Amino acid sequence: MLDDELYVTANARVQQGLTPENIRWAFTTTEAANWHPLTWLSHMLDVQLFGLDAGKHHFASLLLHLLNVVLLFILLFRWTGALWRSAFVAALFALHPLHVESVAWIAERKDVLSTLFWLLTLGAWLEYVRSKKPALYALALFLFALGLMAKPMLVTLPFTLLLLDFWPLRRLAPPSGAGRESFKTLLLEKAPMFVMAAASSVVTLFAQRAGGAVQTLTQLPFAQRAMNAAQAYLAYLGKALWPAALAIFYPHPREGLSAVFTALSFLAILCLTVLAFRLRRKAPYLLFGWLWYLGTLVPVIGLIQVGEQALADRYTYVPLLGIFIAAVWGLADLSRSNRALRFSMVALSAASLALLGVLTDAQASFWKDSETLFRHALAVTGPNSLAHNNYGLVMYDQGRTEEAIAHFKESIQIDPQYPDVHNNYGVALAKLEQWDPAIEEYETALQLQPGAPTALNNLGKAFFHVNRLQEAAACFQQVLDKAPGSADAHLGLGGVLEKLDRPSEALERYETSLRLKPRSALTLTGMGRVLGRMGRLPEAVDRLEEAVRIDPGCFEARLNLGVALDHLGRTPEAIELFRQALRIEPDSVAALDNLGLALCRTDRIPEAIELFRKAVRLAPDSADVRCHLGIALVRAAQSEEALEQFREALRISPEHALARGAMENILKTRRGGR
Repeated sequence: MLDDELYVTANARVQQGLTPENIRWAFTTTEAANWHPLTWLSHMLDVQLFGLDAGKHHFASLLLHLLNVVLLFILLFRWTGALWRSAFVAALFALHPLHVESVAWIAERKDVLSTLFWLLTLGAWLEYVRSKKPALYALALFLFALGLMAKPMLVTLPFTLLLLDFWPLRRLAPPSGAGRESFKTLLLEKAPMFVMAAASSVVTLFAQRAGGAVQTLTQLPFAQRAMNAAQAYLAYLGKALWPAALAIFYPHPREGLSAVFTALSFLAILCLTVLAFRLRRKAPYLLFGWLWYLGTLVPVIGLIQVGEQALADRYTYVPLLGIFIAAVWGLADLSRSNRALRFSMVALSAASLALLGVLTDAQASFWKDSETLFRHALAVTGPNSLAHNNYGLVMYDQGRTEEAIAHFKESIQIDPQYPDVHNNYGVALAKLEQWDPAIEEYETALQLQPGAPTALNNLGKAFFHVNRLQEAAACFQQVLDKAPGSADAHLGLGGVLEKLDRPSEALERYETSLRLKPRSALTLTGMGRVLGRMGRLPEAVDRLEEAVRIDPGCFEARLNLGVALDHLGRTPEAIELFRQALRIEPDSVAALDNLGLALCRTDRIPEAIELFRKAVRLAPDSADVRCHLGIALVRAAQSEEALEQFREALRISPEHALARGAMENILKTRRGGR
């Protein structure tokens, strides 16, 4: 799922759970282009309690949503004394399909968690207003701080407290002549919260800029931002009334924005605002609800553009409360004096909740897996570069590389300036061992997003595979210069040092990578391989066995464990591991060759010859494999064919000592026989 690997499934810190070091990390990192330590701690706690059981992580998010529903009901009832209206607003909040994204998406834990602290802050503030106890004031500030540490969306909370002063608390209805002073007093009362909100905004902007998430005015001019913002305000209202064609990502129209529709949107917003102000005495809840909606959307409406989306369902989690309250109180007041209309409203309300329940269940079904989610997004949003990219990733993870490439190409055609898709296209090409075009795609990704660590790491791996070791090392070092804690870069640099025959330095890099990412089968495999080369075979076996336990499907771990065991004289165990490796990668020349050698050592020559022949077909230019086939043929008394293999090995590698020695032995034997 999009971003879930960033927050949980591929985040080594989170997967280690709540440790003192990880708690410090949570409060100091701006990973994921945000500073939200409480969100990180929430994910760590889930891992501590449930491991990586996805169902229980989802249940924790659902539980937080249900707590929010209950708190919302209690607060509304405490503020207004209106039992059924409060219950209906809480039910709308609980069941609306627009809220599925915030609850079903693990990476959006910050939505439900921050809203919990938003509502708790409102509750503490209400009690402070009634009692004026300093302890409750301090509690409200503390809860607000926790909310900001879960998601900076709470920066508008002080503004909503002023709205509550207007309605339903009516603290902005003082005796005649004192209104201006009273407003100043109420504003000063909330000054610490406004300061905290401003500080959070600065920290968030810094984190998002550092993470490359904020669009520049060159990338997206302010005029396009304002046009999209106006249309988004109405689009959210439309989706609230008719929640159809909801998707995880809505592409930004950019130059495709309609000037006419934008003008109509601005006009509609202005008219609704004027109407709410004109009715502020007769129906104050309308102005309260409308300003709540307009104000709480400001941080995510796109005037400061973070990401590529035009709008997002999750952004409505708190803002729609204002619309729900205005609508429910307004309809209740309209039907108050007419019994028949009142009964009709009750029936309509029950029917609407039932319909919302059905629609929410249907929307939640699209979140059952990534394939369904992005296929649905492609079906309902039209040209969608991100959806094609992420659907391609799903295909790639399923081993459907050609289909993945088709979606990556489609994504690039829609948006050639999207760096992630160039990187992912490169990964797919690398899977097919098309190294030159893969390198080209990684370099394009880095031109679009200079210094991107994922693309740099991948480019380093590609250079490594084509034996451009100095360039590979430079890529990995560039990542480490900016992010010394990159386990992948340490792993990659370890591989380069290993290939340069610097095993001690390679081992040091692997050890560093393992400290940063303790359960990495690839890192453990690299360590085992180097320890084996250094003659520390028992240690090598320990590391490789751990790698196999962590990732039973890791081909490299099984292959290298087999090699280590073979060197320790545990050849039968080695043979079984080579066979297991071949079940994972049936066409692996290394596994075929090592299994053939092990079988030769146990005098199973015909089977070894068959394996060597297959290896030669797969790698006809491998002098080692031809030499090993020749040796097996000698033992099978097929010296003529053995000579052919040795000659071919020497043609490929004239300095191949083993092949030359074996061929000379055959020829010497023949001369001696004559």
